Parts: sequence; C-alpha cells; structure tokens
Amino acid sequence: MAEARGGEAPLAVVLVEGRSDQVALEALAQRRGRDLAAEGVAVVAMGGARNIRRFLERFGPRGMDVRLAGLCDAGEEADFRRGLEQAGLGSGLGRADMEALGFYVCDADLEDELIRCVGAAAVEQVVETQGELGSLHTFQRQPAWQGRSRQQQLRRFIGTHSGRKARYARLLVDALDLTSVPRPLDRVLAHL
Repeated sequence: MAEARGGEAPLAVVLVEGRSDQVALEALAQRRGRDLAAEGVAVVAMGGARNIRRFLERFGPRGMDVRLAGLCDAGEEADFRRGLEQAGLGSGLGRADMEALGFYVCDADLEDELIRCVGAAAVEQVVETQGELGSLHTFQRQPAWQGRSRQQQLRRFIGTHSGRKARYARLLVDALDLTSVPRPLDRVLAHL
C-alpha cells in the first residue's frame, strides 16, 4: 500500500514507471522545499508503464479514489492513455487531455529530459564526480556509440548498470538550475 504522512493512506498518488522517476520527482520536490509525504502525496513506482491499469484500479475512481497524477516516457504514452480511459477518466484522450488529468509525458524519457536541461558538459562533470568518467569514455569508444551525440551516449550510459539510473536521477536533479526544470517534472509537481 502506498503511504504518506506517517503510514496513513495518501490523499494523492503520483504514478511513475520506475524507481529512477520516483527518485527524481522526490528529489525535485525536496529541492523546492516540499515534503510530499507530509502533504499526503505518495510517489509510486509501478515497475513499468504496462502496470498502469492495476494501479489506477487501486487508486483511481473505482478504488481509493485519491487525487492522481503521473509521469511516463513518450514510448509508453499509449499504455498510460489506455489505462486512463479504461479507468473511466476520459475517452479519446490526447496529450493535452492527459495533462489536464495530471499525467505528463517525457520526451523521450526522464533521463533524456534531465540531460537536456542540465547540459551534456555538466552531466559529464557529474559522471566525473562519481568516478565513472573512464567508464564513460570506454563506453563512448564502442563502435555502436561512436558518432552518436553526447546526449545519446550519456542517456545510454546512465541506463547500462543496475541502480545507475536511480542514482543519477538524484544527482542530475541536484545539478539542475531550478529555473530550467524539465517541463513534465515541473508540471506534475505543480499539479499536486
């Protein structure tokens, strides 16, 4: 069960695909001086976008009926749309309709959004502080990644090891200029 405020049932739930999305959202809220748990907000990592229907059944109008919001990758937008429609939250939903419900889409994914906002050079500095610059350079020399943009290389590098995405989600949010926050992250927090 998702919890907020000392183990109580949440007043609002933000559904995200995975742990790295949860970490990023919670880190940004913290940087903005918000305590989501104290506000009664639970950020729930669903273990993948295809689980959206199950979580909407649990927390949506046919379940706990709490205030909902969410964040997904562009490639999973259709799964979220279908889930919202099947939960009775609308029909023929477009992206603007989803946003009106509090569900925002990352282009292409949250890591891509963060890398774009932080900037490739600054992300490489973060990688260096983690002692992984040598590993990044080795990765960049692999034939499959030569000739790709630094942003593409960094996005893939961050996703290559278990736990790295979640760790870098926090680090990249910490590196963000708060006047240049990825729109989906900014809007989902504003929706709450």
